[in-house]
Amino acid sequence: MNNSKQKLGALTIGAIGVVFGDIGTSPLYALKESFNPEHGIPLTEASVLGILSLMFWSLMTLVTVKYLIFMMRADNKGEGGILALTALAQRCYPFSSRRRWWVVALGIFGAAMFFGDAVITPAVSVLSAVEGLKVVSPALDAYIIPIVIGILIALFAIQRHGTSTLGKFFGPTMVVWFIAIFALGIVQVIKNPGVLAAINPFYSFQFLINHQFHAFVVLGSVVLCVTGAEALYADMGHFGRRPIRYAWFIMVWPALLINYFGQGALVLADPAAVKNPFYLMVPSWGLIPMICLATAATVIASQAVISGAYSMTKQAIQLGYLPRFAIIYTNDKEAGQIYVPFVNWLMLGTIIGLVVAFKTSDNLAAAYGIAVTMTMLMATLLLYVVMTRIWKWNKWLVVPLTLILAGNDAMFMSACLLKFADGGWFPVVMGALIFTLMSTWWRGRQIVRKVTNDSAMPLKLFVDSISMSPPHKVSGTGIFMTVNPNGVPNAMLHNLKHNKVLHERVVILSIVNEDIPYVPKEDYVWIEDMGHGFWKITGHYGFKEQPDIPKLLTDCKLQSMSFDMMETTFFINRETLIATPGGGMALWREHLFVWMSHLAGKASEYFRIPTNRVVELGTQVEI
Repeated sequence: MNNSKQKLGALTIGAIGVVFGDIGTSPLYALKESFNPEHGIPLTEASVLGILSLMFWSLMTLVTVKYLIFMMRADNKGEGGILALTALAQRCYPFSSRRRWWVVALGIFGAAMFFGDAVITPAVSVLSAVEGLKVVSPALDAYIIPIVIGILIALFAIQRHGTSTLGKFFGPTMVVWFIAIFALGIVQVIKNPGVLAAINPFYSFQFLINHQFHAFVVLGSVVLCVTGAEALYADMGHFGRRPIRYAWFIMVWPALLINYFGQGALVLADPAAVKNPFYLMVPSWGLIPMICLATAATVIASQAVISGAYSMTKQAIQLGYLPRFAIIYTNDKEAGQIYVPFVNWLMLGTIIGLVVAFKTSDNLAAAYGIAVTMTMLMATLLLYVVMTRIWKWNKWLVVPLTLILAGNDAMFMSACLLKFADGGWFPVVMGALIFTLMSTWWRGRQIVRKVTNDSAMPLKLFVDSISMSPPHKVSGTGIFMTVNPNGVPNAMLHNLKHNKVLHERVVILSIVNEDIPYVPKEDYVWIEDMGHGFWKITGHYGFKEQPDIPKLLTDCKLQSMSFDMMETTFFINRETLIATPGGGMALWREHLFVWMSHLAGKASEYFRIPTNRVVELGTQVEI
């Protein structure tokens, strides 16, 4: 019992450090941006209470109700996140179904928007923390951008070394952060406890009715207080439902609410404090330590987003939405701790470009929110599929619930879209670009698979025919990797054509990526004896797992089949793709698919096959 409580406590602290970094640092900019002079909202008691009420009910409906109560029920074997939800929902329809295509499209679009949000979060978070230097002295303004760029470069540079050591400090540091922002807020709330009246939804409705269009514009800033809510669902597989829920209700939610109410109380007492209410709550003696703590908290929030981008990339590769990028494991004991160099440096370059172009967190806040609200809306639509098709809930309950949740998401998304010309275009354009890349790769691989399958000779027919007139046999094992386990691999045909030989033992090896996070160990290796020295081995992997061929072959011993790597040769088919008019996609998409194929890492590296045991044979495929 004590061990289970200690484990739950450790997971809860870990969740505070990893899951809530983004939403936990939103007090640095959310209320300040809500009172941006460009919104045209007068600084009155009614408007302060109205905005505080909107923040309270946004946190209640979007985070507490939608994510903690409903979304976290929609787990895929314990895993969460938009791609895990997509994999769960697409099972409800046949492979060739049009509805399945729409489900996949929704998931890809939501994932693309996640990547758009992932480059904005580090930029706006770290900028908002370091901007506290202006409160210390306006003369320090010129140093803010160089300091931010230096922090970001250092953060991305350490990624290749792993974050296991640094990660041990995430939880305790964020616990200190939440205690600190609670303490800052409670001091101001005690001075003006009347701000707690904002809990009454009447103030939200009154604010919306009195200010109408201007209030709708403000919603685009209010949503900043819930950015990061998607992380609660995405990180469910790492920590579980209970630790995330405990962390939210016991520490995170109270700290956020009290800090927002404290900022509101300060603004009511001193309207000039609206220029930076968070840092102006801090006593002068604690300003520098708070800037340091805030910077550490935003770095942690950024780290969580970066790690999430790596994890999302790996899932997208496994599910067939992205090419095989190089993935480096930074911890032999933790499969989830990975480093993706291509994504790392692309993100860093994009984030530095954002910081230089937008210059302040106020400007970046205009770009913030659109991507995350679009991801939230996609998640709600996919949740509808799960509720009706998997949970079998009554549609009379599901339809009104979905309309409420989707209406809430759409309202915030629409408000954010009003900031399109002020910077909101960036995540939309980036998300659209990533969606195009992911959907093109997914569709292109389908076309290549169909072309190769249609042209492949049936494997059983080949085995039966070759047994009648066997070629020269050489000692050892030849393993031919293929995506079609029932067809003859092109590499085998080329080997026969040019070398006129086959190995004594021939293995047709195919890897199947399942739409579940992890495949049970007893089910992941399937072996079939086809006779005449031919064997068929199929390895099954979940979208959270990394194929490891040497390990797979070692595990074949459990089924009385062993391999000597020094006597084994791997034959891999290298496809040269050729775009042709009138193919399965528009010609420009075919050229894009061919370009993306050049970005893919070598199959031998991805599957961890020793390079000195690999023979690559090329073939041309017209798409």
